Amino acid sequence: MVSRQRHLYKACTWRLIGTLDTMLIGWLVSGDPMVGVAIGSIESISKLFLYYMHERAWYKLTRFGVDQ
Repeated sequence: MVSRQRHLYKACTWRLIGTLDTMLIGWLVSGDPMVGVAIGSIESISKLFLYYMHERAWYKLTRFGVDQ
């Protein structure tokens, strides 16, 4: 069994990596680091929630790749 806490920690660490990447890309494209921060801030909140829900749905709906 995999705990919900594990899913939450995994989602948070992945979002940190993804958000830093988004901020860097936003900065490089716009030339303004604050645009990167703004985009990354909005993106991190929405994608944290979406990833967690996706992870929980996969765990409940399928046993694909899970050894029993």
